[in-house]
Amino acid sequence: MPERPATLCEAFQRTARIDPDAIALRTPGAAQTLTWRAYAEQVRQVAAGLAALGIRRGDAVALMMGNRIEFYPLEVGAQHVGATSFSVYNTLATDQLAHVLGNAGSRLVCCEAQYVDRIRASGAEIEHLVVIDADGEAPEGTLTVADLIAGGAADHDFEAGWRAVRPHDVATLTYTSGTTGTPKGVESTHANLMSEAYGFAQVMDLEFGDRITSYLPAAHIADRFTTLYLQEVFGLQITAVADARRIAAALPDVRPTIWGGVPRVWEKLKAAIEAGVAAEPDEARRQGLRQGLAVAAKRGAAALAGTAMPDDAAAEWAEADRLVLAPLRRKIGLDQVRWAISGAAPIAAETLGFFAGLGIPIAEIWGMSELTCVASVAHPRDAKLGSVGRLLPGMEGKLTDEGELLVRGPLVMRGYRKEPEKTAEAVDAEGWLHTGDIVRRDDDGFLWVVDRKKELIINASGKNMSPANIENTIKAAAPMIGALSTIGEGRPFNTALVVLDADGATAYAAQRGMSDASAEALAEDPDVIELITAGIAAGNAKLSRVEQIRRFLVLPTFWEPGGDELTLTMKLRRKPILAKYAAEIEALYARDPGTGVHETVALQGS
Repeated sequence: MPERPATLCEAFQRTARIDPDAIALRTPGAAQTLTWRAYAEQVRQVAAGLAALGIRRGDAVALMMGNRIEFYPLEVGAQHVGATSFSVYNTLATDQLAHVLGNAGSRLVCCEAQYVDRIRASGAEIEHLVVIDADGEAPEGTLTVADLIAGGAADHDFEAGWRAVRPHDVATLTYTSGTTGTPKGVESTHANLMSEAYGFAQVMDLEFGDRITSYLPAAHIADRFTTLYLQEVFGLQITAVADARRIAAALPDVRPTIWGGVPRVWEKLKAAIEAGVAAEPDEARRQGLRQGLAVAAKRGAAALAGTAMPDDAAAEWAEADRLVLAPLRRKIGLDQVRWAISGAAPIAAETLGFFAGLGIPIAEIWGMSELTCVASVAHPRDAKLGSVGRLLPGMEGKLTDEGELLVRGPLVMRGYRKEPEKTAEAVDAEGWLHTGDIVRRDDDGFLWVVDRKKELIINASGKNMSPANIENTIKAAAPMIGALSTIGEGRPFNTALVVLDADGATAYAAQRGMSDASAEALAEDPDVIELITAGIAAGNAKLSRVEQIRRFLVLPTFWEPGGDELTLTMKLRRKPILAKYAAEIEALYARDPGTGVHETVALQGS
């Protein structure tokens, strides 16, 4: 067996030679495609162009664009001159861009034309702007990709350039969205990323030509790792989906063999399947679909319980699979998936059980940018639903007396860029990364995430609760909820601020012919309130009595990633939420709550 590549550059060069005429990159419907041969040639051209501009080993190159195949040769070309190439979120405001580009020390930015003015307005000291989608001439003072390539020296020593890259060179930066403070730049080396790729592949099988989609922002380590880096090392075929809202429509075209999504994606897909069944106009077919889902639910329940289905139930599922479930998987485009993953935030066990019942195996992963990406996982054939699997090979873990997970090994970041004090706070002198997650570990080494250490709720009676667990349970039962913030710290009971899902609300309004689909109008709509109340009640029934939501308020707004309430990776900014909505929270606990505060139905549970 050949020796493992030491850098992403070496891995890419090896992978590109496996089948040069195979499609490496595409868009839905194959509107654009790029073979490995053409991909490798473009990487060579980009590297020569960057070198001619003076970009050298260790320089920072930023990319700011949507999910498109042009991203890949630019990113990989930058790697091949030894640059630290990274992506920034397209939604960043000018002051945020100034911080990120300045902290990184970016000398060059590759971007779409629409972002040129914002980058310039940030005041970041950028030497070169390369515009990737200039129609004709690029904006004044910028280069087109054609200009970049044309400027490359014919005698550029491409081979020497990429071979000079060392395993401990910083390959990329991931700016943590952070629930407080300015983003920190996590430095991941080539060695980190190679350990991540091979450790992940030891658990989850990967094959050259495996099909996957890129639809999350490339600034999110989940997309960079599962598409870009795994592609370089193992040869995945990537379909770039420009609009994440169109991912469900793209799946039947792609027919991915491996796939992943954040919990909200899986929740929306579940809701769409259930809504599609309910809307089936043919009564006999509708009843058949419902029966198929009922049988699937039995399999899902067995998977959640960790038990085998009795022979008669297994036979019933096989028949339902033949008649209903297999056609359903084909319809949604997930009929060829060997495994799927969910990560970035906790997912409700009910959602995992739903897809297990459909025959779509999902493994829940756990990780952090500071741990390169994925730090624990189990293949669906070995997984315990609700667990995030075991630490990847080569990683060590231990729990503190409080239950916080500490992790050590080759995935631990080199540090936060230009922030040695914060690095020392996160990684102690013995190399243990303090994750901030409260975790329990079973006798088989499987990890179960309870919540973030700083986010646990302790109510007025001293009861510790996980708000994430409460929120995921409620959202799984109420698809119209886009975000939910549980309130209960020091309080006699739990309440919640509810925000509607923007896409779901728009669809709801359209189905009912409502002229006003604004968040303000829907937050006051009696039918919407009835749906939310029923969903919270259904979620409450699965929680202990002390965890249940007693009152809620639907806010007349949609929360956007990167706003006051949500990070760019959709995590709640709990402290800013408490401050911003202090008056609404006090209303939730008033002796006589006013208009807009809703009581849940009679509570069940212990």
